[in-house]
Amino acid sequence: MNFEIRGWNECLITYVLAASSPTYPITKNVYDKCWAESNHFINGRSYYGIVLPLGFPYGGPLFFAHYSFMGLDPHGLKDEYANYWEQNTNHTLINYKHCVINPNHFKGYGENCWGLTASDTYDGYNAHSPTNDFGTITPSAALSSFPYTPEYSMKALKHFYYDLGDRIWGKYGFTDAFNETKNWYAQNYLAIDEGPIVDMIEDYRSGLLWKLFMSCPEVQSGLQRLGLQSPYFKNTGNE
Repeated sequence: MNFEIRGWNECLITYVLAASSPTYPITKNVYDKCWAESNHFINGRSYYGIVLPLGFPYGGPLFFAHYSFMGLDPHGLKDEYANYWEQNTNHTLINYKHCVINPNHFKGYGENCWGLTASDTYDGYNAHSPTNDFGTITPSAALSSFPYTPEYSMKALKHFYYDLGDRIWGKYGFTDAFNETKNWYAQNYLAIDEGPIVDMIEDYRSGLLWKLFMSCPEVQSGLQRLGLQSPYFKNTGNE
C-alpha cells in the first residue's frame, strides 16, 4: 500500500507493460522521471569484488532478479542505465558470495546452501538480503537463479533435495524457507516463491517463457518506446 513504483526493484515489468499498451502507453519520460529517479537506482559500486550497476547496496533481496524477468528476457536487454543480464547475474553472484563467505556465521550457509530473498521466516515475514540477513535461506532465491548461475543453483538444488530432504520438501515442492541456526523449517508453500522456481528453470532449460513473451509485438513496441534494446527486435526487422 502506498508503495511508489521507483527502481531499482521488482517493478521494471510494470513499466514495460504500461509502455506496451496499444491504446494508452506511457512515454519514456515517465520511465526516466519515475522509475529511474530514486536514491536506490544507480549503484556502480563493487561488493565482494563484483560490480553492481543498479540497486541497493549488495543488491537487496534476490527476487529483484526474478519477478520482472520471468517473461522479459534479460539476454542482450540494455538501455542507458544498465545491461540487465549483467545486472541480474552480478546481483545473484553477490548474494551467493555473501552466503559462502557467511560473515554472520550462520549454520548451514555455504556454496551448496545459499539464497536470500523475501519469504516467511521464524518470526514472520521478511525481505532477506545481505544487509538484512538473519540466517534464513529461501530455496526460491537460488533455484529461480538457474539462468544466471546454473552451476551454483544446481548445487543448491541437490543439497536442498538430497541432504535436507523431507525437512523442506513436500507435496508442492520445497517449502518456503528454513533457518538452521534456529532449527526452523517452514511448513507452508508460497505461490509467489514456488512460481518463479518453475518459470525460471524452464527459461534456463528452453527459454520457453522468454520466447513467448518477447515475441509479442506490443511488448517489443513497448520496450523500444522506453529506449530498451533487445536481440528480439531483429526478428521482426525493427531496429
